[in-house]
Parts: sequence; structure tokens; C-alpha cells
Amino acid sequence: MKVTFLGTGTSQGIPVIGSTHPVCLSNNPKDKRLRVSVMVEWEDSTFVIDCGPDFRQQMLRANPEKIDALLFTHEHADHTAGLDDIRPFCFKQGELPLYAHQRVVEQLKIRFEYVFATENRYPGAPTVAINIIENKPFTINNLPIIPIDSLHYKLQVFGFKFDKFAYLTDIKTITKTELDKLKNLEVLVINALREKEHISHLNLEQALEIINIIKPKKAYLTHISHLLGFHDEVQQKLPKNVFLAYDQLEITI
Repeated sequence: MKVTFLGTGTSQGIPVIGSTHPVCLSNNPKDKRLRVSVMVEWEDSTFVIDCGPDFRQQMLRANPEKIDALLFTHEHADHTAGLDDIRPFCFKQGELPLYAHQRVVEQLKIRFEYVFATENRYPGAPTVAINIIENKPFTINNLPIIPIDSLHYKLQVFGFKFDKFAYLTDIKTITKTELDKLKNLEVLVINALREKEHISHLNLEQALEIINIIKPKKAYLTHISHLLGFHDEVQQKLPKNVFLAYDQLEITI
């Protein structure tokens, strides 16, 4: 399994527009972060989790030949606003399968009405196949995927477990029942926004606490704000099995 970090930044990305914060002015490529997303290549399948406003740029950088499925964690704009840019894949492949909670699909239908229209469709619109997921295992191309249910403040969000790899972003609280699904991981990816407390995201301390509970062999932090600090400086403070993810990082599991 190969995982590519397409984006590792929070909703505004880094640099933040107009910001003079030192991290936003950094020349280190690892301090420049597009909106959060990953691509998972597993056997002969390619999955992308979330397609935010940077989706086109991310696809040009990663250059996948195909996408077998697009999975959504939740409906916020930094995770969904790039949906129109799936068109090249649709033109090449036909309908692109989407996997999301029913609530997320209803929000997408409002924001991208033309994508889901059944009458008078614009011929250049993306074509999608909707797959509603609940908090129970499902399969894509005979590969088992386990949703991980959690809360982003009061909003339900899904993480996903692919064999020995799990991806959790935008979580704040998670139950023991869901944590128990994450035993024996090779790699865990989890959000860590900043050091200071946040109402809807884990901060660094809270992310490290969850990592200590799950005990994956390796953990990578994502959905990072400029307020967490410079990449190289933060990395030096982390436990030896915890790493700050960065855009275009590729890992093999």
C-alpha cells in the first residue's frame, strides 16, 4: 500500500492569504500546505479521501492514472469544494464512485446541483455514482474499508481504516469503541491543528494522547495550522515514532 499526502494544511492552507506570520513567510517547502487530503494506492485500486479547493493542483502533482473511488470525511468546504475538478477522471473513466454519509451527499447536492441533476443535465458536468456509507464496514473492489466514527465539535465525521493503515482528520472527540477498531496499525494519520486548545480539532497534546492509546508503529500528523510552528522545529519535539506529514510525502505500508 502506498499513501501520498496530497495536502496537509488546515482550512486556510499555509501560507494564509495576507498573513505575515513567520511560518507563512517560510521558504521551506514543508511549511507550504494545501488543504488536507490523501491518496491511497492499494493493490490495483486508487482511492482519494476528500477533494478540497486544491484538488486540481494536487492531482496535477500526484498524476494518478485513475481514481477508483472518492471518499468523504465530512461536508466542510476544505474537504469538498473541488468536486467539479473530478471531470477529467469522469471523461476518461465514466461515473466516478463517491462514498459518503447521507448528510454529506445531501449537502453536495445543494452545492453542486448540476452534478446530481437527473434532467436537463449540462453535458460537461461530472458524472458520479453515489454510495451511502454508515458506521459499518464496506468494500470497494473487494477491498475492505472500516469507517471510524468521531465528532468534529458537534458534527459527525468519518475516518477510514484500510488494512493496517488508518486516516483520521478533523476529529475532536472519539469513543473507546471507535478507538478499539484501530488496534494493530502500522500507520495512523491524525489531525493536530496547533498547540493551543481548539473547539473542533485536536491540538498537538491531544493527538499525541490518542496516538499513545492506539500505539501504531508510526503516526503522522496532518491538518496543520501555521500556528503549530515551523515544520523542522516541531518535528524535533515529537516522539521518535511520530512524524509531521508534509505535502507530497509518500509512505509505503
